[in-house]
Amino acid sequence: MRSSFVSLKEIIRRERSLSGLRELVDSSDVVVKFHEIFPNLEKVALPFSCEKKVLKLKVENPAWRSELKYKEAEMIESVNKFFNERRINHIRFIG
Repeated sequence: MRSSFVSLKEIIRRERSLSGLRELVDSSDVVVKFHEIFPNLEKVALPFSCEKKVLKLKVENPAWRSELKYKEAEMIESVNKFFNERRINHIRFIG
């Protein structure tokens, strides 16, 4: 038996059998923190979901969708830099 306590966060990070849970938590963090990373996009884009390192953003205005597609590489870099790890590889824009 262990003599010290280990946080739940640490267990999720270390335990191999919890890799699916770890990916789910990491993906949901991207959605939850999106407007913290990009506060200027709060009225333009709504993070819809993040699965298999693909972030889906709902953007109603075609002009904004085009502009964000143009800046996709920068946005991916910003998200990954925010989390200090590769959380997303691609952004899919939906209307």
